[in-house]
Amino acid sequence: MWGDRAGALLGELVAGSPDLRICLPTGSTPRPMYRAFADAGGSLSEATVYLLDEFGLPDGSPGRCDTMLEQDLLSLLPDPPGRLITWDTDAHDLAAMCEAMEADAARAPLDLAIVGIGANGHIGLNEPGTLVTDGARRVELDERTIESAAGYGAGPPPRWGVTFGFPTLMAAREVWLIATGGHKAEILRRALEGPVAGTVPASFLRRHPGLVVLADTDAAGALAGQSGTAT
Repeated sequence: MWGDRAGALLGELVAGSPDLRICLPTGSTPRPMYRAFADAGGSLSEATVYLLDEFGLPDGSPGRCDTMLEQDLLSLLPDPPGRLITWDTDAHDLAAMCEAMEADAARAPLDLAIVGIGANGHIGLNEPGTLVTDGARRVELDERTIESAAGYGAGPPPRWGVTFGFPTLMAAREVWLIATGGHKAEILRRALEGPVAGTVPASFLRRHPGLVVLADTDAAGALAGQSGTAT
């Protein structure tokens, strides 16, 4: 299964570099990978973990990214990460908070950034129209992102969020783009085979020399020359 393979790859990387600096996403796509990593005895106890993005929701909301990361990964591990860096969406000065997050991540290159792809081609919360030079910042969410986020928790869905931008992601030594399900097949094809443009922000990742695409059979089905096997 896709999750088992992706989880094994993550386990191999962490085993070889337990003090790695890693940026992690949340949502439904990484859950099988996180479960497999935890079930195999994976640990992040020496790692520095950055949360990729966060929704503008109250603390403790089931739809918040920090809540999902805790539920889907951290609570399954024997020990907490060596260092966990998350977003303060209640900060008085959100711009300054985002700048501090970006500066912290830039103290040394991230070893790995794992990102999913949204149905509209977003990466993190870098929505269509994003520039490759846009850094960590507050963003207004695209309607398709709001619709997807509504499924993560009870109550009104988020309308805004904060996210790392492409300068942070592109500075990572390696980037894993993960995608599952047939509903992601066309947008994954556009990201990997269409024009590199801000209309599909995920396409910017093709400029990264360390890009690895991990897609299940359904998500990979529309790629040229692919029979649908995981990449």
